[in-house]
Amino acid sequence: MEIHETHEHIEEAHHKDNKRAAILIIFMAAALAIVEMAGKEAEFASLASNIETSDLWAFYQAKTIRSTMLQTAIEGTQVLPDEGLSPARQELRQKQVATWQKTTDRLESEPKTHEGRKELLERAKVAGERRDHELHAYHDYEYGAAMLQLAIVMASAAVITEMWLLELVSAGFGAIGIAMGLIGWLAPALLHL
Repeated sequence: MEIHETHEHIEEAHHKDNKRAAILIIFMAAALAIVEMAGKEAEFASLASNIETSDLWAFYQAKTIRSTMLQTAIEGTQVLPDEGLSPARQELRQKQVATWQKTTDRLESEPKTHEGRKELLERAKVAGERRDHELHAYHDYEYGAAMLQLAIVMASAAVITEMWLLELVSAGFGAIGIAMGLIGWLAPALLHL
């Protein structure tokens, strides 16, 4: 009877080990799903911010080119001699230079629409920072997902081999994976200084 009872105790302990490993796998799989979802969101947000940043820089460059062309026209007109021009033509030239100067000033800064070079520069910098933030988060989530996948593999191996050490390694990988996911969520720039 003692051998039979000992055998039952061993089977019961084995069953508890498998249950523990199965619960570990379930927990890690759920964490993996959340981290993967967050990673995809960060990836899409990074792409959207990258497009916005690129558009703002292109708009800034277009305004710079236009402003430079107008400034060149102003300077070219100012070096032309007034001699031989009628007073009406001189006045027309001055009005045109004043109009160009007004346009150049508006291209430089346009607080009402936030589309002057000064405002576009600030907007592009903010969009670039947002892109970088999301890109760092994406990488952190990817590293976290990789660790969680390794944790699931190790826990599965623990069920098959009945080695409690693999469960421990699995829990360690899982903890690192969850930590990376939390870093991606709370402080993405932490590891990317």
